[in-house]
Amino acid sequence: MTAAGESRGPGRAEQSAPGPIAALREIGFWLERDRAQTHRVQAYRRAADILAELDDTAADRHRRDRSWQELAGIGPKTAAVIEESYSGAVPRHLAELRAAAKPIGPDGAPLRELLRGDLHTHSNWSDGGSPIAEMMACAAAIGHEYCALTDHSPRLTVAGGLSAERLRRQLDVVAALDAELTPLRILTGIEVDILDDGSLDQDADLLAELDIVVASVHSRLRDDRDTMTRRMVYAVANPNVDVLGHCTGRLVEGGRGTRPESEFDARIVFEACRRYGTAVEINSRPERRDPPARLIRLALEMGCEFSIDTDAHAPGQLDWQGYGCARAVAAEVPPDRIINTRPVDELLEWTRTPAG
Repeated sequence: MTAAGESRGPGRAEQSAPGPIAALREIGFWLERDRAQTHRVQAYRRAADILAELDDTAADRHRRDRSWQELAGIGPKTAAVIEESYSGAVPRHLAELRAAAKPIGPDGAPLRELLRGDLHTHSNWSDGGSPIAEMMACAAAIGHEYCALTDHSPRLTVAGGLSAERLRRQLDVVAALDAELTPLRILTGIEVDILDDGSLDQDADLLAELDIVVASVHSRLRDDRDTMTRRMVYAVANPNVDVLGHCTGRLVEGGRGTRPESEFDARIVFEACRRYGTAVEINSRPERRDPPARLIRLALEMGCEFSIDTDAHAPGQLDWQGYGCARAVAAEVPPDRIINTRPVDELLEWTRTPAG
């Protein structure tokens, strides 16, 4: 873990001089963390992938001849990073990004230090931009003890949602990777759609096998108040559900535009969360900031528990938990009401124990 208030990131604390592949990926991390345009990030991540695919003979030749730009996908900026890395120095662009990085949500820094993991993340198996291995290696590098992989369920076809068959294949991938990344614990999971009638968009038996199930509404967000309330209550009452994700569905900024809150009876929904042991997510994405402050305070007043998650779709976004922590601190949510402050065994005991 970093000291409270210090910027996080791979290589940050020791200001290390990484090899060229790690340097390119770390630049991608800092750009993602700073919400840079996607094409800028992809240039560095693509160059890292190209470099990783070279055999030793080809890499040695390009290094000797300084001919990196002969490779499609490597331009002047990424070539400079590679050259500077091979010289043993921290590439200038990386050093500038490290120096410019400011703590995210500094008011929430003490709480951020208490969080042990993230329970809502995505990979390129659905609509994330990076492989599982890269997401989880980054989670380990920024100090997480555990991280849940929660790609989308099948109905969300626009996001490449996982069928039961694909999810089972993913579980095998996660099991193998979990052994490689010890001591990080990769938690199996899903962000499952809450369907029109409140049922869940995945096989119940498969959901029961997962460590973490985040249930979210992604469709018919303008359903009337009573319909939306019923949908959400049925979902959070499901014994397989652990976290109610971004409950209002609002968007307050960003490239997708803005979207108003869904209408539902928050008292009824949060009472169901309390009664059935489903945590209310404080979603850390800057464009969501969901729930709004008034609903965080209401859920706290009603005795709910919380999970502060990033909903990360890229490695650099894993550091966005500070945004959620600052909002939790502003609402005076105590750490013992936040489930991802708990050690992994205690967390999993909580998810597996029926409410009441």
